[in-house]
Amino acid sequence: MGLFKSKDERRIEREMKVKAGLRSIERSIRQQEKFSEDFIKNARRAKQIGDEGQYQFIRGALKKTAAVKKMLERQMLAIKNAMLISQQAQASAQFAESMDIMARQISAIFGEMDLTRTQAQWEKAVTQAGSMEERMELFLDSMEDAARTGAAATTREDLVSDDEIDRMINAEVLASEKAELGKLDDLESQIAKELGAAKQKD
Repeated sequence: MGLFKSKDERRIEREMKVKAGLRSIERSIRQQEKFSEDFIKNARRAKQIGDEGQYQFIRGALKKTAAVKKMLERQMLAIKNAMLISQQAQASAQFAESMDIMARQISAIFGEMDLTRTQAQWEKAVTQAGSMEERMELFLDSMEDAARTGAAATTREDLVSDDEIDRMINAEVLASEKAELGKLDDLESQIAKELGAAKQKD
């Protein structure tokens, strides 16, 4: 059956596999987050009962869990970036395919045209539209230059400054770090309270 699948069917099948992989990574990330929550609870309990050995073991497990979560997040980011690049490539391919169709149509039109019959009309039109011809030449030259340099396949990086990109990234990073620090502050506050309560009992 696979041998008779169309190009679009194969593309859709590949996209479904990629999305399934992405969902699997997202589930794994949520699972690591649940592990982290459980380890933190266990660490608090180990502190409560004064089991330093278990506390240190749990800290190590929590560190390993955080490393696994970070690796999964990097994998998910890499897949999402690859998906965006793939979508850009598909858009470029569609553009190239459309241009190829139009080029063949134009070639067929000129192939069927009786140039002897239309030569006089063409020369008259060129004479009357000299300025338009100049503008068209500039337009075609710019298209050819863009094709040679590959500018048509890239975005204008100068539309967004490096500072703007840095601010966008830093805003997300700071928000994430703030949330993580808030969790750590809560954990440290809880541990401090429990240690204080333990000292009062002693």
